[in-house]
Amino acid sequence: MSEKAVVAGVGMTKFVKPGQNDPYPQMGAAAINDALADAGINYDAVQQAYAGYTYGDSTCGQTVIYKVGMTGIPVINVNNNCSTGSTALFLARQAVESGAVDVALALGFEQMQPGALGSHWDDRPCPFDAFDAETDALVGHPEIPLALRYFGGAGKAHMEKYGSSLTDLARIRAKASRHAVNNPLALFRKELSPKDVLEAPMIWEGVMTRLMACPPTCGAAAAVVVSDKYARAHGLDNSVQIIGQAMTTDTPSTFDSHDMMRLVGYDMTAAAAAQVYEQTGIGAQDIDVVELHDCFAHNEMITYEGLSLCAEGGASQFIADGDNSYGGKYVTNPSGGLLSKGHPLGATGLAQCYELTRQLRGSAGPTQVEGARTALQHNLGLGGACVVTMYQAQ
Repeated sequence: MSEKAVVAGVGMTKFVKPGQNDPYPQMGAAAINDALADAGINYDAVQQAYAGYTYGDSTCGQTVIYKVGMTGIPVINVNNNCSTGSTALFLARQAVESGAVDVALALGFEQMQPGALGSHWDDRPCPFDAFDAETDALVGHPEIPLALRYFGGAGKAHMEKYGSSLTDLARIRAKASRHAVNNPLALFRKELSPKDVLEAPMIWEGVMTRLMACPPTCGAAAAVVVSDKYARAHGLDNSVQIIGQAMTTDTPSTFDSHDMMRLVGYDMTAAAAAQVYEQTGIGAQDIDVVELHDCFAHNEMITYEGLSLCAEGGASQFIADGDNSYGGKYVTNPSGGLLSKGHPLGATGLAQCYELTRQLRGSAGPTQVEGARTALQHNLGLGGACVVTMYQAQ
């Protein structure tokens, strides 16, 4: 029987706008030190480390970790686009559950540049070439930055197929702002109404306003993952356990369906969620709190359905009924999500882990979901990878 993985400690920095950040080694080290302090262990107990970042040279992970300690352990650098942080967590959890180690560190950090995301290489094929070509064919609008076309196009496809509206997306963004008011680590903490969101500058007529997109930010987050046996032997907090986790990548349907929702990972999400529900024997109806990948309000909308929080085509009613917030069926993104915190690519998945671990400990302060026992995390990267993780309070 495999050894269950426990999240013994978490830490993160406040996410800030590019140019307002400390250099990535300082941000990363701060998150590690917070996670170690939270776990109540020293760095020399860590046996393996997985360091996630997207924009940086090789061995940036060592550069960060060496600021905390140099013990000669394996340090593995991880790059999986926007799902980088949760990929590091996936690997740390695997190392612990396999019995290879008792203590693993998962770290994510990013020092972002302002503006839309883009490739830093122009002398070789881009990993998004096929995605870009399909987006050109399905939605056009070459004047709009690609990330906005990807997810705006997915939202537009949902609108055309199911009758969802710009108002639904505005309600999602307003909900994120209400949650972020209570999160001191969120970048944007001003409460917005759906009307405020709709009256923001229009980026794509009828599809997206500026407030429906998350901003680039800089930050770091970390988690100490240990075996339950180790936690008990050393008197560590073993109250939050990873009880299911799955990583998926693209299948032929990503392109063969000629559907923008599938191009941006809907099928990866649905497959990963289904695997986790099967692993755990726990269905979506039993989840209390969710942190999902809301890089755009559009992705949050389609992800409700991909995670089976509501039926396919049911997102509009789900939103209108308030089933995505406190008092509804599921509190989604109590942290305020990427829409309020921003999206430092390598750190995002571990920031989600930070929030959900605190929720299940009952120590989330003003964002606390009352009685939260089971939590679901969804982190998506185009190109592509999706990680879905289920946590439970023991």
